[in-house]
Amino acid sequence: MAEIIRRDVIMPDYLYLIHPFRHGFFDDPTAEEEAIMDEHFEYLKKGAEGGSVLLAGPCTDDTFGLVIFRAENEQAANAFMFADPSVKKNVMVAELHPLRISIQGK
Repeated sequence: MAEIIRRDVIMPDYLYLIHPFRHGFFDDPTAEEEAIMDEHFEYLKKGAEGGSVLLAGPCTDDTFGLVIFRAENEQAANAFMFADPSVKKNVMVAELHPLRISIQGK
């Protein structure tokens, strides 16, 4: 459900953090969790292709993942976050934060 971002409108940036719902997820994910995380990856990839997802990835110390993205407003940001299959299907717990990107490299 990734949306195309209009290039003529400046939209606010948001960040959401995701943490595994189940203790032990990183050490021993179930087949169902792995399939849902594949859906999560495709969802974010589609968002990046559409221009809304700016950056996404997991921490390599198996603590959390993050998504930096643009949305029209907080309601749209929440809708995007809660439509993430990993959140929607209760593999990950998410928390949304408004973000102001002050420095961005090329």
